[in-house]
Amino acid sequence: MKKQLILTLALCVTLFSFAQKKELKSLEKAVKNNNFAEAKATATKLESMLGSMDDKMKSKFYFARAKALYANGAGNIADFDTAFNDLSKVDKKYVSDVAQTKKFVQNELLLKANGFYTDGKYAQASSLFAMLYKLVPEDQSYLYYAAVSSVQGEDFDSALKHYIALKDVGYTGIKKQYFATSKETGEEEVLDEATRDVYVNTAKSHVSPGERMTESKAADITNKIALIYVSQGKNEEALTAIKEARMVDPSNTSLILTEANVQLKLENTEAYGKLIKEAVANDPNNKDLLYNLGVISGKAGNKADARMYYEKVLTIDPEYLNALKNISALILEEENVIVKEMNSLGNSAADNKKYDVLKAKRVSVYKEAIPFLESVIEKDTSGIDFARTLAGIYGAIGENDKAKALKAKFGL
Repeated sequence: MKKQLILTLALCVTLFSFAQKKELKSLEKAVKNNNFAEAKATATKLESMLGSMDDKMKSKFYFARAKALYANGAGNIADFDTAFNDLSKVDKKYVSDVAQTKKFVQNELLLKANGFYTDGKYAQASSLFAMLYKLVPEDQSYLYYAAVSSVQGEDFDSALKHYIALKDVGYTGIKKQYFATSKETGEEEVLDEATRDVYVNTAKSHVSPGERMTESKAADITNKIALIYVSQGKNEEALTAIKEARMVDPSNTSLILTEANVQLKLENTEAYGKLIKEAVANDPNNKDLLYNLGVISGKAGNKADARMYYEKVLTIDPEYLNALKNISALILEEENVIVKEMNSLGNSAADNKKYDVLKAKRVSVYKEAIPFLESVIEKDTSGIDFARTLAGIYGAIGENDKAKALKAKFGL
């Protein structure tokens, strides 16, 4: 009786194994013939048999199902995730062309992802770049491109998830870059190493070959994390992210500025000012930093400092429109004090004398502001308010022809 039972079980196992092999061959044949609908249906039947398959059969199943779901790039994007997970389960010992297939899929997906990004379809691009990272997890740049695409598509939740993942794996994006200068254009061109060497040594079309390491993206990643947190109203999380990064790179101007902007949003004016000054010390000729320091000094009531910073900006860039606007407004603020004092005077001889002094001082303020106002309306023809102010000043100091011409030009 026992012998008969053992024989019966052995027979069942043999029959079951035969059924697996038959279905697996059907699956592989359907994939080979590009009959992916049939292949997916067969794969569904085989799923229930996975538990009894040996390693060799499992590898073949996962490989065939991955190809069926991918369908030469025509499959549903929702199925690609499963396909890539299947490829990761394939044992190369049993399936020899896994690497070749992964490379083929990788190239196709990259082409599609780049196409989506170029066409402004950022959500689709981000999805494919994220899938590429799952397919080739050793290439973390795909996750970076997924994050960038998500930002472009304003999907900040996905972007934050990707950036945090990049930070956690310590991604920097640093890589070796090869370059040479084109004889025809005189411009430096970044090339792959083999192409550069051909251009320099064989074609002789390029000279001055070299190589360098690209800059780290770590600070940019932290910046993005912080800025997304800020946009979500999570300012404390933003500051934590920045401070962690600054422990590693304390003099990074970009990080300092991001922290400064967070402090400004939190209305921590003093902390913001200190950070801006720290950034300026690192980069004293950065006109944007100097301008921001002028703004914060003005808000803090330090008008002399504000003007000093605006003047530094204009020394670096005389065309810096906002600095011109702010310095003219800063100068004209003095008029308010003068007018208030003039209006408080009586009719005594002493008051009349003082009134004349204040009137002359007011004209002096006007004349000091005029060059800045003229520069503003010259560079910004839509600056109606500044044109109106300047026309009023011209009239106040007796430059009536200039006032009339300005009013005609701006339709005042």
